[in-house]
Formats: sequence, structure tokens, C-alpha cells
Amino acid sequence: MWAYGRTGGAGGSSGQRRYALLALPLGLIAVVAVVDILAPPEVHLGPLLVAAPAVTAAFGGPWLVASVGTLAAAVQLGIGVTRRGWLTLNHQTQAVALLLVTGVVTLFVLLRERQRREMSQVRSVSEAVQRVLLRPLPPRLGPLRVASAYLAADAEAQVGGDLFAAARPGATTRLLIGDVRGKGLDSVSDAALLLGAFREAAHCHADVSGLAAYLERSVSRGLAEAEGFAGDTGYAGGAGAHDGGEDFVTAAVVEIPDSGHEVRVVNCGHPPPLLLRGSHVVTLRSEAPEPPLGLGEFATSGYRADTFPLEDGDLLLLYTDGVIETRDAAGAFYPLAERLAGWAGDGPETLVRRLKADLLAHGGGSLGDDAALVALRRAAPGEDQAVA
Repeated sequence: MWAYGRTGGAGGSSGQRRYALLALPLGLIAVVAVVDILAPPEVHLGPLLVAAPAVTAAFGGPWLVASVGTLAAAVQLGIGVTRRGWLTLNHQTQAVALLLVTGVVTLFVLLRERQRREMSQVRSVSEAVQRVLLRPLPPRLGPLRVASAYLAADAEAQVGGDLFAAARPGATTRLLIGDVRGKGLDSVSDAALLLGAFREAAHCHADVSGLAAYLERSVSRGLAEAEGFAGDTGYAGGAGAHDGGEDFVTAAVVEIPDSGHEVRVVNCGHPPPLLLRGSHVVTLRSEAPEPPLGLGEFATSGYRADTFPLEDGDLLLLYTDGVIETRDAAGAFYPLAERLAGWAGDGPETLVRRLKADLLAHGGGSLGDDAALVALRRAAPGEDQAVA
């Protein structure tokens, strides 16, 4: 109901502005007609009427453009009859030319409106996919306060290959953040594969190492099946298709028990999490990071988890490389750790909000790659349970 009401209100406001703007071409037609009739015989302002349908195209639909153009052609004929008492060849030619121009402009507006409808459908589908694929993380996961965000490099797509998810198996929080190699529909498909595997397996494995190993097997199997399907059907897939063994997903699998003060991380080729303690930023680098998911044959340590301290009040940030690879106008990468140090004391929601705004400002309003963020903080004893 809210969406319908908002759309209706916006549509009504747009319609009012359209009618107000209609005064421009109609006023132009009236002024040209009056001046041309009163002007000396050697002065002809009729050709200026072609501006009326052109101006209308800036805000009106095809029917409005055609109506204004037809009116302008009729006024052109009326000017000829009024000035001469009959229609001269010059006035007839100008009227025909005006109708031809109106037809061309109307066709342009038709194509523009069709493209707008298609883009609207694309946005609707993207929003639906995002709601299904990237379920919003709850503001509270056990003792953890959580905030997340997704920023698509393509403003129309709204969803791509970056992903995050969380699960609560017993008195433990498990999180996944990842980045699928490539772009397009195949990256979305691979992201869905990994998210589905995580949401099921997060409740079935006793430790995070076993969970990461399962995700590797699931992703490798899914990518192999996708490549086999493409080979069997002869479908090349175009840009962004599965590239025969070159597909993979960088990911970090994180486990935070409710009791104790530690976080366990299995890093599979992903940018390391950052820990903000006071104004000090610590990079949680794994001693032996594993290769990205889908490249399990290169794994060496059996997906051993690295353990790091996570004290009450510490803030943990998970992110994808779209954040740190965003460049400013001078080509400098986004200084994530430096920015975090200046936001000491912020809660997860405030930090994510600031980080999104600052990242877009650094990139000049857009990103070169999709970016995902998950910030969480362990609540201190006695801290208000309400989310700030």
C-alpha cells in the first residue's frame, strides 16, 4: 500500500509539472502566429513553429508531441490563409515539413519511452533478485550489533557478484562475505550457489573449518556443472560466461561464539577483515590464507581457522575489494583503514552509513566495482539492547 501511494503521488506531481511545461510550446505557437500575421509580407516566422514539438519532447510523451506538432502545422496553414487569403506553396511546404519533423520527433520519443519501460523492468527484477539473494542482515545477532550495505557499480543493476550472509547455529554467529569473479548474470548465479550452500551448511558443521571445506566442494561442483552444461549445449555465454576453470569466489568465513572473546576466520583469497579497537585499526591477516573457493586443488592447510581476540566494544568490518579499489580523480585508492581510525566510537549502523557516503564521495559518485560491507560489534556487558 505504501509503495502504491508513493508511486501515485509521484505520478500526480509529474503530471502537474508536465501540464505546466506545456505552456512553453503552446505559448511559442501563439506568439509566432500573432507576430507572423502582423509582420510585413517579406517576414516569415512560420519555420520557428518546428521548435514546439521539439520542446515538447523534453517532457512529454509521444501522443503529446504529436498533438503539439499537428497543432503547429494547423497554425502554419492558418497563418497562410490569414495573410494571403489563400494557401501559398510556401506555407503548404512548411506545414508538410513541420509534420515530417513532428513524426521523427514522435518516433524518437516512442523509442525513449520504450527504453524507459525496459529499464524500469530491469530495476524491478534487480530489486527482486537482491531481496531474494541478499537478505538484509538483522540488526542483532546474539550479542552482536550488525549493519550491512551493498553498493552496485552499475546503478541500474543493483545486484552483482558481491555477497554476504549470516546464520545462528546455536550460541554462535557465522558470517560469510564473498566476491564472485566476473560480472553479469553468471556472477549472480555463482553468488546464489554459494549463498544457498552457506545457509544450509552453516547449521550442519561443528566448526568453521569444516564449513569452509564444504563450501569449497559445493562451489567447485557447481562451477564444474555449469561449465559442463555450457560445453554440452555449445552456449558460449558471451562476456562474463564461465571460463573453463578460471571461475572462483574470494570469501571470508567468520565464526563468533556468544561466550568468550574471540573471532575465528577462514580466509579464502579475500581482503582481510579490519578490527577497530578504540582508534586503533588491526588487520586480521591469516597466517596461511587459502585460495579462493573453486580453486580447492591449491589448498594446503585444510581450511584452518585463524583465531583473533574480539573484546567487548570492538568493531569488526568485513568488506569486498570494491571498497579498497575505489579510486578518486587522481587515481588514489580509498584509504579504508585510515578512515576507520577517524570514526572510533561509532556503532555499526553509523559507521556503515558514514563509510558509504565517504566511499561514494571518494569515487566521484560512483564505484568501479560492486562493494559489500558488514560491520558488527560485540555489545559490552550492561549495554542497552536497543540498536543505535
